[in-house]
Amino acid sequence: MSNGNGWTGPVLVTGTDTEVGKTVVTAAIAAAAQAAGLRVAVVKPGQTGTATGEPGDVDSVTRLAAPLTGRTLASYPDPLAPLAAARVAELEPLELYAAVDAIREEADKHDLVLVEGAGGLLVPMGLRPSGEPWTVADLAVSLGAPAVVVARAGLGTLNHTALTLEALERRAIPAGVVIGAWPGEPELVHWLNLSDLVPNLLGAVPMGAGGMDPGVFRRSAPGWLTPALYGVLDDWRAWAEEIS
Repeated sequence: MSNGNGWTGPVLVTGTDTEVGKTVVTAAIAAAAQAAGLRVAVVKPGQTGTATGEPGDVDSVTRLAAPLTGRTLASYPDPLAPLAAARVAELEPLELYAAVDAIREEADKHDLVLVEGAGGLLVPMGLRPSGEPWTVADLAVSLGAPAVVVARAGLGTLNHTALTLEALERRAIPAGVVIGAWPGEPELVHWLNLSDLVPNLLGAVPMGAGGMDPGVFRRSAPGWLTPALYGVLDDWRAWAEEIS
């Protein structure tokens, strides 16, 4: 949904692949929305790879953006897709409607609920009551939520991004794209990709943003995002001239 200025309610943050910057983009959106006065929750339905004891994605978002609420619904030790990780660890897989209910519960108490997926759009997340696997695309359909697709800046991104947007469009899920890590010294391929992505582009987060001081991150985040995501970036030509 939109409140006339930006997206509200549950919003899915997915990616073209794993390790594309979903967590930092989620933090940037949370920071920009909170700076605009919104009450923000961040929900991670399935966190994997927790055996090492390192902070999970919600912990990283909380450090950078300090959303009002951060919540992980299920956590599994192995660095696999959530459904596979549940099976390997012999743990209960996350049930689709339990995830839907938990996210709606947060939507009742917050203006914006950012739901960070795992890997790409069609990664198996858990099981339906019927025993069939479900994906974050299914979650978005069940919630009636739009999607932010986090994409790479470099070679290969156009195909992966187009495939993800097409899959979302087939499910009638509104979507836009954020570049997860814009390089400090972009090359020709990055500029050409940017030009092709602009019609769907909602933002571009600089490479290394996740290592910023949290105060600097929160002040900077609105400059990386367009008004749909509570940022101030409204002219890609001016942005490109400034960056270059």
